[in-house]
Amino acid sequence: MADAKRLALAIVAGPDDWGPDFVKRTPYLSAPGSWPVLDENCEWEVGTLPRSVLYSVTAYSEIPAAGGKGPLRVAATVTVHRTATDADWEMAETLEEALHCPDQQLRQGERITDLQSLGVPYGSDENLDTLMERGSYLNDAFRGPQAYSWYQLRIGQVSVAAVVKGAPGRTAAEGDDAQIRVSGAMQERAKNQLGAQS
Repeated sequence: MADAKRLALAIVAGPDDWGPDFVKRTPYLSAPGSWPVLDENCEWEVGTLPRSVLYSVTAYSEIPAAGGKGPLRVAATVTVHRTATDADWEMAETLEEALHCPDQQLRQGERITDLQSLGVPYGSDENLDTLMERGSYLNDAFRGPQAYSWYQLRIGQVSVAAVVKGAPGRTAAEGDDAQIRVSGAMQERAKNQLGAQS
């Protein structure tokens, strides 16, 4: 467990990885041992880690609201599974969640709608899978829908994910560029960390 925690914290992206204007949100890291669960009403709640997961952490960052623009909020998640097969199952379950619940309640005052997902398996030789989700992000504090994007990769027994929730005055490209940068950085860290262990 200690090794899994060290591994996850060595990989997860902080504000500097997202870009020069990003800062830590408060709280910055998810509560240890917590695990997001999508219930039968398509509402997210906090659960506990499944047996197949050794450690999971989410780091929250943002570009604060300024100059008439809303806060661009992002998060990076790293999950260390017991096996690569367990990580595969998590990817498949994430894909299923979007199919069963295209509209999801994130928390009070926040939801995503019209969620569409695409899974891209690269095959066991590459030992890498990709999952992309896009939809509309609705926040009671904002006027009108904003862009929502989730990008997830699996490298061996580790999955990394980057999520961007748009805001008024922020372009989709602004979030996409940061998401691609962070996903690439976490992928390289995961490969390096796993390579050092083998």
